[in-house]
Amino acid sequence: MNGESIKRAGQIVAANTVKNAVYKGEICNLSLIDEDGYPTTSVLTPAASEGIKWLALCTSLDSNAVRRIKKCNHASISFTSGEYCVNLVGEVEVITNADVKREMWYDGLINHFPAGADDPNYCVLKFATKRYKLFVDWKEVAGTL
Repeated sequence: MNGESIKRAGQIVAANTVKNAVYKGEICNLSLIDEDGYPTTSVLTPAASEGIKWLALCTSLDSNAVRRIKKCNHASISFTSGEYCVNLVGEVEVITNADVKREMWYDGLINHFPAGADDPNYCVLKFATKRYKLFVDWKEVAGTL
């Protein structure tokens, strides 16, 4: 049963990423620990994913999220609607590699990064899932990857 739910959750995540052909303009919530040790949530648009194994998000190097990740890279990502809830827990890496930045670039970022994919303030956050709790197709499952 977990395998079917994980596959379906991966389809949900993919449908909510910009690099997917059926992207619907959805967002996800990224929760990190702030400077005072409290959880805080940011709303971001995922750029790409591989099932629920990993997700890529684009942001700026001077963002609160990047500052928080540098102190504690543990994170949680959630996708929710009236029909599903995909909760992922894992670790985030800040990537500044030019090839990765170009690969994750999408047109909507130009408003934030005028120099395009080579903008020095643009970076990619790569979230790697360690464990999950899913409610998809009216079934709830939890586990580790």
